[in-house]
Amino acid sequence: MFEFLGDMTRDTPVLAGWHSQIEILAGAVEEGAAQLSVPLFSSHISAGFPSPADDYIEAELDLNRYMIRNPPDTFMVRVKGDALSGAGILDGDVLIVDRSIGPRHGMIVVAVVNGEMCIRRLNRKSGSWVLDPENRDFQPLRIRPGQDLEIWGVVTGMVRKY
Repeated sequence: MFEFLGDMTRDTPVLAGWHSQIEILAGAVEEGAAQLSVPLFSSHISAGFPSPADDYIEAELDLNRYMIRNPPDTFMVRVKGDALSGAGILDGDVLIVDRSIGPRHGMIVVAVVNGEMCIRRLNRKSGSWVLDPENRDFQPLRIRPGQDLEIWGVVTGMVRKY
């Protein structure tokens, strides 16, 4: 069974189990949430040799608007584990998840398989859905007939503190 929970309620439980590699941080982001604008410089910063910085700011960047496309259907989770390290998603990262986006092949999703939560890349292989890790230390989760698969949302962004 493949079910997309596009109408998931805001009070989402944290499910137990060995796949539970995320922690729900917040319900949907409220419409009209406080704006957080930071300066956005118009020049690009060299990751190689240093270059002189420009003396002006191009615009203000509101992180809420930049990172969250659909506030009523967005929630955040904190990753626990390294099953997606090959995709650049590391232990402790905060993922932005939009439950209004229909999941498709190749997307990273928050999924519940037989009552256990995980974050994996959703793929269609040989006519079956597979939740693939991005780390060779983990096995793919092939969805077999009779197993329940619920997609809680599609990962649209990530926040990491250094």
